[in-house]
Amino acid sequence: MKPVDSFLLILLAAGAIQGLIYGFILLKKNAKNKSANLFLATILFFFSYRLIVEICKLFGYGFYDFWYHVFIEFNWIYGALIYFFVKASVTPKFKINFKKDWIHFLPVFIEFLWSNFIKSQNFYWDGTQESLSWLGYYGYIVWMHYPTMFIISGLLIIFYAYKSSQILKQKRDEHLIYIDKVQWIKRVLFVLKYYAIFLIVMVLVDVLFFDYAFRKYYSYPLFIGMAIVTYWLGLEGFNRRNNDVIKTQNIIPDKEKQQLEQIAKALKKLMEEDEIYTNPDLNLAILSEKLNVKPYQTSKCLNVIFGKKFNDFVNEYRIKALKDILKNPKNEKFTLLSLAFDVGFNSKSSFNRAVKKITGKSPKDLKSSN
Repeated sequence: MKPVDSFLLILLAAGAIQGLIYGFILLKKNAKNKSANLFLATILFFFSYRLIVEICKLFGYGFYDFWYHVFIEFNWIYGALIYFFVKASVTPKFKINFKKDWIHFLPVFIEFLWSNFIKSQNFYWDGTQESLSWLGYYGYIVWMHYPTMFIISGLLIIFYAYKSSQILKQKRDEHLIYIDKVQWIKRVLFVLKYYAIFLIVMVLVDVLFFDYAFRKYYSYPLFIGMAIVTYWLGLEGFNRRNNDVIKTQNIIPDKEKQQLEQIAKALKKLMEEDEIYTNPDLNLAILSEKLNVKPYQTSKCLNVIFGKKFNDFVNEYRIKALKDILKNPKNEKFTLLSLAFDVGFNSKSSFNRAVKKITGKSPKDLKSSN
């Protein structure tokens, strides 16, 4: 085996093993988000299977031998699995409705039948066109001499990545989606979509300029990319297997919702015009007194209308005000902590925690960026 093939073997094996290990971890019964984890594990298993097939080919198995008929293509299943992974992630107690959802698995069923039909032509082929039926001959040409399966696979991934991103944007009355906790799902869609675009571009370059010889220089990057994606996806899924992406809530009557919206309007006025957040002793009771409502109503307004907790809501205003202060060169002579006290923070520790949680940066980075 050539050094480049050995290097490829190590990369593909690392991706395949990672996919299998984390796939089985995601199937554990005691994990949260069981349905979403199941679909993510299935994606990892199919990626790993595809990598194992390529590993076998490096050892000379799968080229018109017994294994050629055993290794079946499942390239068209990734799109549907991505779609159901996202749907299960943001839908409480998700279950597939086969009467309605079977259509999403139709492509892989077609690919399975067509791939077996094409592979069966080798039993009749004697080197002449006449030995095959018209459909068998031209079907073989389209399937084996053009990147048909790869292009369709890439297009399906792109289509379902877009369809899945629309699911994340849908507004739901029956439950809330934690925006910060679906960012990793958006990253998954982003990576898979652009991997699919890369796949399509590479095979089109090969077929347009190199007569689809599918040289190693063009096939290697595709499967190395798949190995990297599988390795990364396994880590992402493992680290977030217990994430609570959604929070169920009762549907609020229109009258109550209107009351909460009125409270929200008054609340924004207090924050933006009166700058009540600069009060270091501000708490839910004081804020509710200013609004002339009960504390539970203020809390519900923050939860339903703004989707935030009291501390996060107030601290966001404080940090925004602090950023505005830092933009003024006249304030460079003051310490960051003294300016933080001016906008309402009452201790160094609470300030540091708030900055890290809301901006993802340290207070030092906050100052340097402004």
